Amino acid sequence: MESSSETPPSGGKRAMGPHDLTKGPIGRSLLMFAVPTLLSNVLQSANASINTVWIGRFLGENALAATANTTNIIFLCFSALFGFGMAATILIGQSMGRRDIDGARRAVGSAAGLFLGTSIVVAIVGIAMTDKLLYLMATPKEASQLASAYLKVMLLGMPFMAINTLLMMSVRGVGDAMTPLWAMIIGIIVDAGLNPFLIAGIGPFPEMGITGSATATLASSFVSMVVMLSVVYWRDLPIRLRGHELGYLIPDPRLLKVIVTKGFAMGLQMLVMTLGGLLMIGLVNHAGVDTAAAYGVALQLWNYVQMPALAMGAAVSAMAAQNIGAGRWDRVRLITRRGLLFNFIMTAVLVAIITILDRPALGLFLGAGSPSIEVAERIQWIAGWSFLISGSTLVLFGTVRANGAVTVPLIIMFLGLLVFRIAFARLGQFWLGFDALWWAFPASSLVTVAMATTYYLKGNWRRGALVEKIELEPEPIATASPA
Repeated sequence: MESSSETPPSGGKRAMGPHDLTKGPIGRSLLMFAVPTLLSNVLQSANASINTVWIGRFLGENALAATANTTNIIFLCFSALFGFGMAATILIGQSMGRRDIDGARRAVGSAAGLFLGTSIVVAIVGIAMTDKLLYLMATPKEASQLASAYLKVMLLGMPFMAINTLLMMSVRGVGDAMTPLWAMIIGIIVDAGLNPFLIAGIGPFPEMGITGSATATLASSFVSMVVMLSVVYWRDLPIRLRGHELGYLIPDPRLLKVIVTKGFAMGLQMLVMTLGGLLMIGLVNHAGVDTAAAYGVALQLWNYVQMPALAMGAAVSAMAAQNIGAGRWDRVRLITRRGLLFNFIMTAVLVAIITILDRPALGLFLGAGSPSIEVAERIQWIAGWSFLISGSTLVLFGTVRANGAVTVPLIIMFLGLLVFRIAFARLGQFWLGFDALWWAFPASSLVTVAMATTYYLKGNWRRGALVEKIELEPEPIATASPA
């Protein structure tokens, strides 16, 4: 029997209110959740693009190549944390579907304690390994010192970025996509506003060069984290912790086991994507600094093209998790279908816009006379349309991930995005030259989506992978000693 929404708070349950994703029209709910998430992602990418414009205009191609090399390392450091956050979001979403608010808070508390400790360790190890990592990536000598300075400052902000990311993912897990959007807007104002002043030393600010850009991002992460915490408590959102609930920040071993085991596999998925990106950067670097700068700018444009798939994948995952928790499998199928349709339409529009306006867009980053523009334009024409295909994979994985199925998606991503893509990029150069690097994107996307579709339709992800409810142990009851 379904739990009543009127269950008293002492039982750890209460009505979900406006964050209930198990009722109402699926298409409307999906769009109402996905659009704010999409706007958050677009604004985040716009912020990165604005910062790239400042770096390119003030500091030139070498600095652009430096940021292109460091971006993937930052993402690498975030992979494990992001996986843990996704696992916590599954627990939160399924707890909300069962109307178990206390269970959602326990998941948030355990994840927060884990995030803080892990992010500090990642920052320390990452700073110590910075120069070695850049060397292994074959970072051009002209850009290596700039990349090292930029990366070390970025890593200092890892704890702030980690907690902020967890808060945003957790709030979306309870069905609220607007709060992360407002926090993102405030953070972007800080980041984009401070960048030119700290890079060039305008007014009372010191001239910090590329480290000024990283410092602005660090300040932005801190401000955004403070805003998220303030709004969560001010609006009394379901994930807030008060009184005895603050003890949930000490990770519960049972919850920690679920978060770590599920999150590790999800983190490995991100790691596979990041390693693939790092290996591609290494191959691109062999073509020289102009090609590396062109590829870095192409990545900036691709960030926008991927936004609908990332937002729709997050929306599908959040909605599916709540509906799986409520036992509404009929809605889970419809959520996936709507997600695939909406994602294709939105991605197609962006691909068309960027294809038509690619030269003016590239000129914003590189300047009209840069030799990298022709290279970047060719990269975009060959590989840009592949995101129409790869986006479907993200939506399908959003659904299966909502039920805790992570192993097969990991294998699929490893085979498609790492093994096949890199093999195609390397071996294809015998026939296609450096164009093989760009053709590797659509080729690997086709292989990956074929495997993902087969698993979604035929796999056993619906059975046995559901994250079960963590029951609280009852308090011991004193009994009289037998006579």
